[in-house]
Amino acid sequence: MLFLLNDVVFDLDEACPVTPGDARRFERLGFDYVLELGCELFAEDPLLHRNDPHRARRLAWLIHDRGPEVNAALFAAPAANCQPDLVEPRFCALPEGVIRQLHSQADADRLGLVEADRAVWNRLAA
Repeated sequence: MLFLLNDVVFDLDEACPVTPGDARRFERLGFDYVLELGCELFAEDPLLHRNDPHRARRLAWLIHDRGPEVNAALFAAPAANCQPDLVEPRFCALPEGVIRQLHSQADADRLGLVEADRAVWNRLAA
């Protein structure tokens, strides 16, 4: 299962990013709580997906586990250490072909913010 988090594609099938014990602990968490958690993490570090890929992958796993149809998430924070309510979250379900293409681009070091935005988010269009 591929998952796009901001402009990084994670393969969630490689190895489960959470232990079975953590998975049981997370069972009670709803999607709204995971959304809040994501906003808090990205408020602290807007480049979490690059600076702490292990933590970002766990977040991607949680999002997908709570919303199985979701395979892409964007957390846009205006600055580091901002208020979590200033983080703009977006989610979508990308067609398999699109996310595979993004994964191929990432493998070739050709996927960045601009490319991911053009393919999915359209935030930079003006």
